[in-house]
Amino acid sequence: MIQTNVSPTLDGLFRRILARKPDALALLDPLNKPRVTGHTPRRLTYADADRAITALSAHFIEAGLPNNSVVAIQLPNTVEFVLTVLAAHRAGLVVALLPLLWRQAELTVALNRIGARAIVTAAKIDGISHADLAMNAAADAFSIRHVCGFGSDLPEGMASLDDAIETQSTTGRAVTPDGRRAAMISFDVTADGFRPVPRTHLSLIAAGLALSLESNIPQGSALMSAFAPTSFAGLTSSLAIWLLTAGALALHHPFDGEILAHQINEQSCETLIAPAQLTLRLGEIDMDSRLPSLRHVLALWRAPEQVASSPAWSGGPAALTDVYLFGEAGLFGARRAADGTPAPILPGLHGAPRDVSGSSIAGEILLTSRGTLGLRGPMVTTAAYAPLPPAGDSLSTPPPRDYVDTDYSARLDRTTGAISITSPPNGIMAVGGYRFLAQDLQEWARRLGPGALLTALPDRLSGHRLAGRARDNARAREALSELGLNPLMVEAFRDRPQVS
Repeated sequence: MIQTNVSPTLDGLFRRILARKPDALALLDPLNKPRVTGHTPRRLTYADADRAITALSAHFIEAGLPNNSVVAIQLPNTVEFVLTVLAAHRAGLVVALLPLLWRQAELTVALNRIGARAIVTAAKIDGISHADLAMNAAADAFSIRHVCGFGSDLPEGMASLDDAIETQSTTGRAVTPDGRRAAMISFDVTADGFRPVPRTHLSLIAAGLALSLESNIPQGSALMSAFAPTSFAGLTSSLAIWLLTAGALALHHPFDGEILAHQINEQSCETLIAPAQLTLRLGEIDMDSRLPSLRHVLALWRAPEQVASSPAWSGGPAALTDVYLFGEAGLFGARRAADGTPAPILPGLHGAPRDVSGSSIAGEILLTSRGTLGLRGPMVTTAAYAPLPPAGDSLSTPPPRDYVDTDYSARLDRTTGAISITSPPNGIMAVGGYRFLAQDLQEWARRLGPGALLTALPDRLSGHRLAGRARDNARAREALSELGLNPLMVEAFRDRPQVS
């Protein structure tokens, strides 16, 4: 029975669709799943998905995870990710999203910071034993009480979630659907350091509404998500939009261009959600003939300062919406003009959709006194980004701030009044979806001894790329792996061919 006198949750949205069309197609795995996890791709109706969600929720409850405890998830872009998130919410748990490139060092810090009670992963992802990574990180995180995973050959002590789905237990508990409760935790890096960013169901739904309405995605649309889900933007642009549009969600684990095109055509996907660099490459092909079903493209920009200088969109009948991402602080979307050029971003309130008078307020864009871009609105968690208290013995604290300073430098165009985002935050290096403090790179290089250098170089596609130099690159890679650092840092010390 669906309660209508409470604010909506993600699982509540799923149950409403389930009640209307249980036999409709809901979730589709990547076609390259056998390479990613070694498993056969799955196609689930809403009824199939509901049975799996119920069984996984029962497993979490039977494992003794208390209501409102945190379960950390490190999974690829497959149906298991979506099922696990909704199952955790059905069990009254909060989901923490762990990026796939994180290894033991980052995992341990994150798990201890949020007091996670459980961790969910897969046996292997792209050939890497994430099950072993999870077990090692759990050993260093004193709050972890339950480790579970999908796949075969799981380590001793790790519970099988495939077995849980097959068991089909229906154990449940009373959970009041309340959109104001915490739904997820993601992780950001700011000038003040590493910080968890919690969000409620309503925050996620607000962001999903802003994007789906701005890009004009119709109800029942077949969606293709090729964006890693382990962030606020990733979860919003896939799971939240899917639940709001009540269509089918096809997933692609990045990236294989031929397989992605085949998936889009096989499912007649009308909407593609992908990193901006990938979508702009699609605009260079004959989309009318190669991807005839596409009508809506959401380009997610991890480096939003690059939107203004990007080429005009020439994707035929498919309309492009630029989605500006500011780490985990917030986002907004702007559909491109008829000529394919980026839409001007004006300060002040913006609706959902952005340019329709009288629409619901999606948020507000502002310039701070520091000459940086600020965000406020229903999707923005100001408390997570509150400035640190002043040092010293003073008992006075600054007044609370009702916006988040993204630290992206910005200015007003005197002619148009539009905001121009000019540069990313100082001291923060972004490599794709991963952010580091520049001082952290220097610290890790120092651990390798004299003569070692680790730095971030500007990169048009990903923001930055890492480059390393050591007296012995092979030994440097081995040392960084033993320290539990992610592959971005390890592979920065790869041997490069000599130029004659």
